[in-house]
Amino acid sequence: METAAAESQTSAEIPMATAQQTYLRSELERRHSRLESALQSPAADSSLSNLLSEVDAALARMDAGTFGLCETCHDTIEADRLLANPLEQFCLDHLTSEERRALESDLLLAARIQQTLLPPHDFAPNGWHVHYHYAPARVVSGDYCDVFESKAGLVFLLGDVSGKGIGASMLMSHLHATFRSLADAELPLDRMVGVANRIFAESTMAGQFATLVVGRAASDGSVEIVSAGHLPLLHLSSGATKSQGATGVPLGMFPTANFPIFSFSIQAGDSLLIYTDGLTEARNADGEEYGLNRVRTVADGHGTKPPADLISNCLADLHTFTAGSKQTDDLTLLALQRGLETTRP
Repeated sequence: METAAAESQTSAEIPMATAQQTYLRSELERRHSRLESALQSPAADSSLSNLLSEVDAALARMDAGTFGLCETCHDTIEADRLLANPLEQFCLDHLTSEERRALESDLLLAARIQQTLLPPHDFAPNGWHVHYHYAPARVVSGDYCDVFESKAGLVFLLGDVSGKGIGASMLMSHLHATFRSLADAELPLDRMVGVANRIFAESTMAGQFATLVVGRAASDGSVEIVSAGHLPLLHLSSGATKSQGATGVPLGMFPTANFPIFSFSIQAGDSLLIYTDGLTEARNADGEEYGLNRVRTVADGHGTKPPADLISNCLADLHTFTAGSKQTDDLTLLALQRGLETTRP
């Protein structure tokens, strides 16, 4: 997910934004203070002195206006890597072979961890059929997808964290842990999202946010959702496709924001389709976006077929449209269908 600001000032073209610099300076000063305290201990390891020197050097680069610039080529170091490690001094193109191998190993581990956070593909909640497609554009993803049963019913979430790469994947994991912790507190949905928003806003830096659909469904077909600035959710039935847009602003923008609930009912055989902008903003060779209208057209022809067929049809149409163009954004789709049977024998 890219904002207008991100499009106009990419990490490869200009120094880091002032808000990021301010955050990283405070982070470096905090680490400096802790290192000094740790060095007062008789059992302090000698490596702490080296770390303190690195922090001092990073602060000096900030004062000189060269922080975030590669020591070799003087281009900007990737922002997500600086957020993960403010001591970075080289861009990806100028890492040593050993550093590249270590980074690749870390990325693969992060990707494996992300995979464990996804719902199982054979998940079969009482009264519902679920299917999803999760395809990171890089090794790790900023897309968020989860479905699980709670005391209050089936909970489903799909979202998109601003940015890409390691930083976005860390925020995705943060959201996953937050909502899993809140799910069984039996809070009203708007309250649950409000608490998660405040936690997210207070633990991220300026400019970081997430669009998100949070829903809760009961076996009788009653559904309530909160859409925090996300793309329209589609309700598919044998009659017509209905669309429900955002009910609130993205998470992380305003700590005290309200998130109104939209409530509705779906019949047996009806489906819900949620997706990230890796679908709608995919482009063909001519630079044309796939767009919401094409998503709606595919959904209109779906009727009450299984969720796996719905997602398969969406992906087939997308691949036809892009005609082999490289995927540039994380892509996630989630489909849920109310089954004909609502109780297990």
